Amino acid sequence: MAQERAGAVTMRGNPLTLIGPELKVGETAPAFKLIGAGMKPVSLEDYKGKVKIISTIPSVDTPVCDAETRRFNEEAAKLPADVVVLTVSMDLPFAQSRWCGAAGVDKVTTLSDYRGAHFGETYGVLIKELYLHARVVFVVDKNDQIVHVEYVKEVANQPNFESTLEAARKAAA
Repeated sequence: MAQERAGAVTMRGNPLTLIGPELKVGETAPAFKLIGAGMKPVSLEDYKGKVKIISTIPSVDTPVCDAETRRFNEEAAKLPADVVVLTVSMDLPFAQSRWCGAAGVDKVTTLSDYRGAHFGETYGVLIKELYLHARVVFVVDKNDQIVHVEYVKEVANQPNFESTLEAARKAAA
């Protein structure tokens, strides 16, 4: 049974339980398999040698997640070429693609964890009560080491974009 972290995050002040470990700076990013556009499998290996900003969100179809993903899309254009921005949610790949098209999001890669929530459990972001991801941002360097992590305590709040982007630029330097 996966580790449970009761009260690790809140939604509108109500405590929620995260399933999986709390990943920390200095740890190796766990391998993952997610589903990308066109139902194609995507893994951490596909981004070897790149700096990865991995943003996990409950759903692209909510206002805070929409705003966060749009902001990362804007910022991605200003980042070095060897930095990728990945947004992971439990949304179906079809919904992610539809949303990206409607929102004009073309610099963020959306990936789906709908097949069993393995990523959510491995990265410690799966909300037990909702079966959705919490709002968490990881920066993973070119050697797959975690160099920045922010578990946003209140799921309805935005992450600290500045510290995330600074960590990504530093890892790319």
